[in-house]
Amino acid sequence: MKKKNIIIWAIVAIIIIIAGYFSFGGGQKKASSKTVTIGIMSGVKQDDAIWKTVAKTAKSKYNITLKFKKFTDYSQPNKALTNGDVDLNAFQHYAFLNAWNKANKTNIVAIGKTVITPIRLYSNKVKSVKDIPDGATIAVPNDATNESRALYLLKNAGLITLKNNTDLATVKTIAKNPKNLQIKELDASQTARSLSDVTAAVINTNYAQAAKIDYKSAIYVEPVNKDSEQWINVIAANKKDKNNKEYKEVVKAYETAKTKKAIKAQYGTAEIAAWDIKLK
Repeated sequence: MKKKNIIIWAIVAIIIIIAGYFSFGGGQKKASSKTVTIGIMSGVKQDDAIWKTVAKTAKSKYNITLKFKKFTDYSQPNKALTNGDVDLNAFQHYAFLNAWNKANKTNIVAIGKTVITPIRLYSNKVKSVKDIPDGATIAVPNDATNESRALYLLKNAGLITLKNNTDLATVKTIAKNPKNLQIKELDASQTARSLSDVTAAVINTNYAQAAKIDYKSAIYVEPVNKDSEQWINVIAANKKDKNNKEYKEVVKAYETAKTKKAIKAQYGTAEIAAWDIKLK
């Protein structure tokens, strides 16, 4: 009987050893987990909800854990990327990125697309673009990229034309202004407040939201075409990391039907998933 008990306990011990061997990866190699830190802007709950969806996809499909470092100033995420404080960032469009690289002599590249947030023309005085009278005053943001974007909006609305081969538009690159519109350049954060003083104003969506302006009330919406390609937001990396396998998988985790559904749920049509849109 005693001998029989010894045999039984020996078998139990062997089973425990084998189970432990497989549990700790001796019998089967477990896929290694990777953490990727992404720099984003803080204070936007809708964006947080979208990134939560992306993080779930990254973890379940690629075993990548996403961590986020939030910034309050648009000058910070690219500095953090260059310094190695984050692996990727996702806050800027192509135009901002190109201007940043040129001004700061950096090598940051886009490795994926996220969304485009069309800017809009609003008015408290007219119901449509065709009702804008001669000599009307139109407020536009005064920083280089947003002013250019606003002027391209006015161009697409048929209110002005721009000189050929215009990259970054300014009031000096307006070729034709048949209604003799007066372009009033203001800080982007002040354009919404100007609505009571001007005929119409080009307002970025975030400032329209902050001013509780319904984006559906706009009299004209920036079209998604070749002119607006430069305003597509991107996931960016240092150039030396553009082929990093994990970073490419983060992009794949973002560019999914689940993410597109999350964008629509959070923003309606105020933001548009940009990785598969066709630009005309």
